[in-house]
Amino acid sequence: MAATPQLKRVVAGALVGTALEWYDFFIYGTAAALVFNQLFFTDADPAAGTIAAFATFGVGFVVRPFGGVLFGHLGDRIGRRSTLIITTVIMGVSTGLIGLLPTYPAIGVWAPILLTLLRVCQGLGAGAEFGGAATLLAEHAPQNRRGYYASFAQTGVQIGLVLGTSAFLLVQLLPQPDVTSWGWRVPFLVSFALIGVALYVRLRVAESPVFLEMERSREIVKLPIRDTIARYPRSFLVGVGAHICDTAVVYTLATFSVAYATAELGLTNRTALLGVIFFGLTVIVLQPVYGALSDRVGRRPLNLFSVLFVAAFAYPYFLMVDTGVPWVVWLAMMIMGAGGFAPQVAVQPVFYAELFGARVRYTGFAASREVGAAIAGFSPLIGATLAARSGGEPWPVAAFLIGTAAISFVAFYASRESKDLDIAT
Repeated sequence: MAATPQLKRVVAGALVGTALEWYDFFIYGTAAALVFNQLFFTDADPAAGTIAAFATFGVGFVVRPFGGVLFGHLGDRIGRRSTLIITTVIMGVSTGLIGLLPTYPAIGVWAPILLTLLRVCQGLGAGAEFGGAATLLAEHAPQNRRGYYASFAQTGVQIGLVLGTSAFLLVQLLPQPDVTSWGWRVPFLVSFALIGVALYVRLRVAESPVFLEMERSREIVKLPIRDTIARYPRSFLVGVGAHICDTAVVYTLATFSVAYATAELGLTNRTALLGVIFFGLTVIVLQPVYGALSDRVGRRPLNLFSVLFVAAFAYPYFLMVDTGVPWVVWLAMMIMGAGGFAPQVAVQPVFYAELFGARVRYTGFAASREVGAAIAGFSPLIGATLAARSGGEPWPVAAFLIGTAAISFVAFYASRESKDLDIAT
């Protein structure tokens, strides 16, 4: 069945919108790993400064559930499309303003305070962005290809990762004094321009037909979060646990591994960032493949396979990274992306959309997923702390990843297969 022009616009809107918004979210993690410890926490020693920078990175995850509840409420009350317009503006403006912040030498303690406040704004916007884009895609897509089309929401996230990492890779070509004085600001300031691109694409997307039918039949609920907890407690808990492993994996690879490879192994920033780009590109290529496969074999088998792969490969991953050989490090990241991350996140958009009924889908999706993100969002901080306490050894971090895989395995094992559900009802 060929995609209709409207479905193509929805796919484009989700792909471009999530790519640009998650570009905003990911560049903070890269900056935290490379420069924020020097610019905003200069009273601390280098290791403590990195931990402090990762702590502000984690703050964005703490507020993401609040963003999920707040904007999920709007998404289930005023519409998926309208809410995504709001989150686009919030993410773009807060990210751009980070690029204008004075640093610690200029204003002292106010620098990390303002940085944290803008990170909070990023977290609020991110808490609803993915859930809204994935819900809109799933509700537009034909039932027998729902997994394939919904996977493009997650593809956009990985494009955002590649774009954000590439931006800092280009910045690293500057002389180091220029990087720390003004170069680091450029990726953040670009966000102001990207707001216009995202809004242009999203304003051309039609509202979800499922939501329009709810409006017509007066099925809009007054307090979606209350109905979510009351009617779908099992689904909510599954949604929380399901997002812990993939969150830990992506931020351990894209943020902690960058700091570890440069500080402990002596690799260049360029080498570490290229590894993240190769990881992201691997996942981008495989997203639609796994999404289409989930329409044939189901969501549950792919989810279970993915977390088992993470548990099996966590120690080999760090064995490969610890060689310090660039191509081996890159290969380790690509293998973890192909087997441990891509299957899980390709299925994630449709998996969450199928967990909840239409009247509370946006809220249930965003709130449960972002609670899981809040639990695992401090993975770079946990990784940096574990490595520091073990004398720079990464093995406790591998054990941590195995622990997150075990939690998500329980959630996926408790889930029900949902590929044949009619999500309109």
